[in-house]
Amino acid sequence: MENLKGACIIGQSGGPTAVINASAQGVIQTALASDQITRVLGAAHGIKGVLADQLYDMSQEDPAQLDLLQFTPSSALGSCRYKLADPDVDDTDYQRILEIFKKYDVRYFFYNGGNDSMDTCNKISKYMQRVGYPCNIIGVPKTIDNDLDGTDHCPGYASAAKYIATSCMELYQDARVYDTGTVVIVEIMGRHAGWLAGAAGLASWAGSGPDLVYLPEVDFDMDQFLADVKRIYDATGNCLVAVSEGIHYADGTFVSEAKTSATDGFGHAQLGGLAAMLADVVKQKMGVKVRGIELSLLQRCGSHLASRTDIQEAYAAGKAAVEAAVSGLTDQMVALDCTRDADGYHCQTKLIPLTQAANTERKVPRAWINAAGNGVCQSFIDYALPLIQGEPARPLENGLPKFARLKKVLTTSID
Repeated sequence: MENLKGACIIGQSGGPTAVINASAQGVIQTALASDQITRVLGAAHGIKGVLADQLYDMSQEDPAQLDLLQFTPSSALGSCRYKLADPDVDDTDYQRILEIFKKYDVRYFFYNGGNDSMDTCNKISKYMQRVGYPCNIIGVPKTIDNDLDGTDHCPGYASAAKYIATSCMELYQDARVYDTGTVVIVEIMGRHAGWLAGAAGLASWAGSGPDLVYLPEVDFDMDQFLADVKRIYDATGNCLVAVSEGIHYADGTFVSEAKTSATDGFGHAQLGGLAAMLADVVKQKMGVKVRGIELSLLQRCGSHLASRTDIQEAYAAGKAAVEAAVSGLTDQMVALDCTRDADGYHCQTKLIPLTQAANTERKVPRAWINAAGNGVCQSFIDYALPLIQGEPARPLENGLPKFARLKKVLTTSID
């Protein structure tokens, strides 16, 4: 444990969320107020900005614009998907990172992201320890997928869940407006974990949601799916279905026709097109009117439906990262420790080892999914419902959201 004095770098990585900037705000404002942090630098496009020596001087930003970050979706500093090699195989990137850290006297590094980002954070932390360069490194969690291990949930998930549940409730109303029946299939993000698709169950719990919800934690059976849809359609004249993009057959192959598309920088298949494919199958087999809807990026950038709870927790995670680092802690990720009981919902931050968080996917417990594998149980509702509470006081201008506009002044040397 070492109390250091020097500059810090904050970087954002992976897919954006509605509240990732709230975490950045928590880091930046807490770091600017710290006596131990001499300079606050923002990495342009995550670790790529460090490698390219493209760092923003955050002290040059208007404080009012920094305040707006909590209401601004996506990654204000820019994001990336870049996988660092094993340093034992190729340490070129790590030598460059060390060079940049020395150039700016960086003694604190904060990386805000999901599983792969924590892998990056973990590798850099271990390398700095190995070469003996004192630098306190803390990961700040973020992912709408909600699949980071060691934390009750991830900042970003709650707002996406609220967007999904609200959108499904609205679709439920629209799908029943005509006197002719309709099957509507909604595709929701989630490669291997069904936390997002499960959020559609909140709409069902509220009385205006999907009749069927399919998560990747349960193997998908096309014949059973068609039987489920037909049974509900025959009984009610309509059927609303929510499916995770990552649903797969028993042999592990993705149902999505897009399974062979390009991959991202970490080798993950870029899924999509599932709703259209399933809609086509239902139309061919049942001969009814069908709509396929893909929420796509809307579910992760819908700040107009952000959860105030999510914003507050995202900010707290960023703030806690800086407080932990300046107290001498390193090689950790901030996690959320929550209770749900008769006294209500309570959440506080804690720290877990970066090694635990890196590249470990946490899935929805099978017990939270119904026996038929086509819906979620009350235990899922009890888990997710407290997370979507609260409406932020979003600033508007001419009826439209007012987002942060950063100057992004590049820095070239130590003052």
